[in-house]
Order: sequence, then structure tokens, then C-alpha cells
Amino acid sequence: MSLSIRNQLPGTVTAVTPGEVMATVRVRLTGGQPLTAAITREAADALGLAPGTAVRALVKSTEVSLATAPVEGLSIRNRLPGTVKDIATGDAMASVRVTVEGGELTAAITRDAADDLALSAGTRVVALIKSTEVSLAAE
Repeated sequence: MSLSIRNQLPGTVTAVTPGEVMATVRVRLTGGQPLTAAITREAADALGLAPGTAVRALVKSTEVSLATAPVEGLSIRNRLPGTVKDIATGDAMASVRVTVEGGELTAAITRDAADDLALSAGTRVVALIKSTEVSLAAE
């Protein structure tokens, strides 16, 4: 199966915390970074997720935000430090490729945001991803 989701990060489940409807799943990405996914309990059960399960974390590029400085007081759990690899800009939007430990992410942001952040190759950034925007696929 091919997917249009650009960000597909391999990792291993380290913990599953089931709730009545939702579950939080902690994943250690191949690069060593922690990532949290909030998925339905039904999905976690159907995928057989447990510590040690190999998974792929899937995140649409439109769900990746970028910051150029540390962000405090924010509920977003997933914060992956990286470096801008390259940026392609159009009239309204920009596609920013970011190198992170063990892989690469793409963020689709407005051109205004890319300009305001003065993004260019080599800029240090933090990719911010809400746990509810992370889907998981079992390997």
C-alpha cells in the first residue's frame, strides 16, 4: 500500500496506556526520540500494540509545526529537534524538509510563517506534533 502521508517514522512501542475510549502509545523512534500517539483504544487493541511492537508513526505534513526557539507552556507533547535540509516556497505555502535524528520530516507551512521564521537550509528548528495527529501502523 502506498500512502500520501509524507512523514513515516519507524520506531518501537515502549508503553501503552489504555483509557475507556482512547489510548496513549509511547514510541521510541529509530533515532532515539520519544513520540506519543493518542489513538482509539479499539485501534490499539486491533494492532496488538504492546511494548516491543515495531510501528511506523504517520504524520501528515500539514500537522507539523516548526519553532526556531524553545517553546514553554505548550501542551504539545512531541517536540523533535532538527535542522532544515531545504525549503521549497510557492506563493502561499512552503514545504520544509527537516533532518531529525534517524530520519526526516516534512512540514507544510504558510510562506508567511517561513519568512517570519527566516527559515533556510541549516536553520535549527523544533518540529511540534500533537499526539492526536500521530497515527500508527504496525510493521
